[in-house]
Amino acid sequence: MANKLNVKLIAATPDAEKVVSAAAKLCYSKTGIDGINEKLTKESTDKFLKMLMSLGHQSPIEHVSFTFAIEGISRVLTHQLVRHRIASYSQQSQRYVKLDQFEYVVPPAIEKNEIAKKIFLDTMKKDQEAYDDIVLALLKGYCDEKVEENCENSMIYIKEKSKKMYNSLEKKAIEDARYVFPNACETKIIVTMNARSLINFFEHRACNRAQWEIRQLSIEMLKIVRKEAPTLFENIGPKCLKSECPEGKMTCGKIKEVREVFKTY
Repeated sequence: MANKLNVKLIAATPDAEKVVSAAAKLCYSKTGIDGINEKLTKESTDKFLKMLMSLGHQSPIEHVSFTFAIEGISRVLTHQLVRHRIASYSQQSQRYVKLDQFEYVVPPAIEKNEIAKKIFLDTMKKDQEAYDDIVLALLKGYCDEKVEENCENSMIYIKEKSKKMYNSLEKKAIEDARYVFPNACETKIIVTMNARSLINFFEHRACNRAQWEIRQLSIEMLKIVRKEAPTLFENIGPKCLKSECPEGKMTCGKIKEVREVFKTY
């Protein structure tokens, strides 16, 4: 079973809010860069940034970015995450990493249903066994092809003759064996987004109607960036924080509750 969701901010643009303010002010100022920076105190930066965000002028916030290291998530989540295309992703490879005991994410609804959980856990166990058997079968076949003379155990022969060749054949085996793994399979990923992309991500994925796992991730990321750049991400979250719910008949109907909860993050 996978470790719990773990999200860490590993890099961010220094003085992010000052950078955004300087970029926005430059558009309308005759003053040079040095002059703009000198006038940007903490108080003036906060005041200007609040005005900028209220006007919806978002191009300057693209100048700052945040990089997260994320683990304890499923491939169900990352399939959704990478749809946010203005971002950079580096994900653990199942092609190069042999999973001798793969971890997985159990959805809460399955976790609390005794029958469903048993079926789920039995399936995860069978998936691991199938993966191991397929790797072994493919690897043996590839080793047999490399040994011309009669050999009692081609895998041992290849491994002793050339560890490099053996590793290459094993990689060839696991890149096909991985097809048996489920979407529940745990993965790790590093994500970099600029602030504008992050806001778009939060608007869609922090919504009550988002899939539970990516919503959990988005809220953890939001908590982190609000500490890093509180004015920039003030009142950021699902779209209903600032206006009526855009989901129409599909609304969760809990705007008041949502607004109260997001004040605490």
